[in-house]
Amino acid sequence: MNSPNHASGQLAGPMLGNTFRWWHVLASLLLVIAVFFPLLEKNPSHQNLVILMLMAAQLGVAWNIVGGYAGQVSLGQAAFYGLGAYTSTLLFTRLGISPWLAIPAGGLVSAGVSVLVGWSCFRLKGHYFAMATIAVAEIIQVIFTNWDYAGAAVGLNLPMEEGWKTLTFSSKEPYYYLSLALLLLTLCVNWAIEKSFLGYYFRAIKDEPDAACSLGVNLRRYKLFAFAISSFFTALGGSLYAQKELYIDPGSVLQTGLSIKMALVAILGGVGTLFGPLFGAVILTLIEEGSRILFGGSGRGTDLIVYAALIVLIAVYYPNGVVGWLRGFVGRRNAVRVGPASGAAR
Repeated sequence: MNSPNHASGQLAGPMLGNTFRWWHVLASLLLVIAVFFPLLEKNPSHQNLVILMLMAAQLGVAWNIVGGYAGQVSLGQAAFYGLGAYTSTLLFTRLGISPWLAIPAGGLVSAGVSVLVGWSCFRLKGHYFAMATIAVAEIIQVIFTNWDYAGAAVGLNLPMEEGWKTLTFSSKEPYYYLSLALLLLTLCVNWAIEKSFLGYYFRAIKDEPDAACSLGVNLRRYKLFAFAISSFFTALGGSLYAQKELYIDPGSVLQTGLSIKMALVAILGGVGTLFGPLFGAVILTLIEEGSRILFGGSGRGTDLIVYAALIVLIAVYYPNGVVGWLRGFVGRRNAVRVGPASGAAR
């Protein structure tokens, strides 16, 4: 005769398997919808809203590598976002280098700078590291604000030469697919990290740094890996923003509020999870754009107030974010189903 625990395990296994398959079906359905969305929705404003969600999600996924997996809370990622935007734009406008080469070059420059910054800043821990990253971002913003070659405070304009060669378009659809492709690429890299030894090292550094060090993990080296990878993909997001808007200045790509948004996207959705930043991006983009529509120019900064309120609510009630809440909800439903069923089996 089967024991209660054995019966419960037999019932729980299929339920968890069904839940797993359900998530795969949902993810596949969402991917199909995402691919065909521009063909179904022709309104440019609606397309632009979804583009903003995709771009915010990509930045949140990039931040998640260093802040979620490795546990190093960087609040200065706007520095690398801006470096990517400025590097690709300067290479394109000043030297005539194709954006297809300039954009990855911007990512490499940002990754290199992040290694230099991290080499000294990773001597600090906790909130001291976060404060140091803010200081670095502010310094870089001051440099570009006063650098005449980079347009100083006036900024830079990109030439309107439409086509895939220059990645400049008059419609929203190409930018939508570029944003979607960059998000999928960043998600794939995150998934590969999560399943590789790097993911285990990053989580060990986050949860038990002393134990990881005692086992031979070089903390600074792997923190630098996480920081460089995160900065590279953050810079790609900045370069795509520059191509989309055809204009950048220090206020648009180097502001501190942008760094906070990147972190909050991941924290709200579920820090350290693969798909958490997607949920966070949808929620925050709707809040940001909704406040602009509702309050207009008189409501500038309203989204920052909402961001602050969300940080407090998440810290107090939902520290694991939306994904953590969903996992708990599914777990409770499975437990309720298993309870009566295991009783009947007994």
